[in-house]
Amino acid sequence: MRVIAGIAKGRRLKALRGLATRPTADRVKESLFGILGPRVIDASFLDLYAGTGSVGIEALSRGARRAAFVDDSPQAIAVIRANLELVGFQDRAEVYKNDALRALKILGRRACKFDIIFIDPPYAMRVGGEVIGEVGRLGLLAICGTAVLEHSRYEKVPIEISGLKIIRTERFGDTMISFYKREDAGGGDSSLPGEL
Repeated sequence: MRVIAGIAKGRRLKALRGLATRPTADRVKESLFGILGPRVIDASFLDLYAGTGSVGIEALSRGARRAAFVDDSPQAIAVIRANLELVGFQDRAEVYKNDALRALKILGRRACKFDIIFIDPPYAMRVGGEVIGEVGRLGLLAICGTAVLEHSRYEKVPIEISGLKIIRTERFGDTMISFYKREDAGGGDSSLPGEL
């Protein structure tokens, strides 16, 4: 597992050994950031179910201003911290050991807003719809922000929920990534290349 582009390009990241963590494949990550393009620059990024932290670290490498990482596994938290140290991004990152839904509620109470939210729960949990619904209900996505849900192609996810709607979906074998925008994003650039 490596950083694909940006200031930490080519750096190898530590992996979680012996756990059922499924890191986002490099080809999915490359496509994700190709679609997001310059929106990553100076963005606030939330990496939910962060695992090794590779997606949030990729965002920081490509110019995100800051990133928050959430995972409920102590082993994952240790690997995220180690990987942030490997690439020297500790000062631009916050790491939280917490359940994703609980973390969203805490961030909502703090009135946090993120430009990009990446959600990658274990496929077997099938909680993508519930989590994306909480993101919308709690108002965590900035007005022109993008929420991205990685999920199994066998999981049915909502087209519209809690003020968010799918604008694009990509498939990579059994993996899907669905891009959500706020329905009230009206002004400004709320589109993505290849928008549905």
